[in-house]
Amino acid sequence: MIKIVMMVGSLRKGSYNMMLGKHIQKRYADQLEIEILDIDVPNYNGDLDNPTDTPEKVKVMNQKIHDADAVFMITPEYNHGLSGVLKNAIDWASRTQPGLKNKPGLIASCSMGQTAGARGYLNLYTVLDTMPMWLLPGNDILIGAVHTKFDESGMLIDEGTVTFIDGVMNQFIEYYNQVK
Repeated sequence: MIKIVMMVGSLRKGSYNMMLGKHIQKRYADQLEIEILDIDVPNYNGDLDNPTDTPEKVKVMNQKIHDADAVFMITPEYNHGLSGVLKNAIDWASRTQPGLKNKPGLIASCSMGQTAGARGYLNLYTVLDTMPMWLLPGNDILIGAVHTKFDESGMLIDEGTVTFIDGVMNQFIEYYNQVK
């Protein structure tokens, strides 16, 4: 079974991005072992980025990334970019312990607007391209008008979106088996 860590860039209660992450985690539990990471870590500080001073919460996050077979990231779009929370976690995960380097990955974004968080997604893609991560080409998940696709309990109820995500996830599994 492919071991995946997921980094969701929203700390907000009721986050659609977290709902998407939980949907993926639950729906593919028979094929993928997915852990949603706690990325609410201290702000990156280069003075602390060494074996003795790195905050414990960061060490735990980095070890889980290192031990994973792949990394999924989901970001909201804030001010035409990825979330600061996710960028901060990426900064910690890409420095002295570059656990993201050469990891297969998948990125996603969703928003209430019609652009589906595309600018945040593109910003995230640019950041991850510098690692480099092996991102599934052309098959990322962007969901617009997300508030119409989940019910009040956080269940994804839009069948077209479910079918689309199923296709992307199947392609990711095939892709992972080719690159690993």
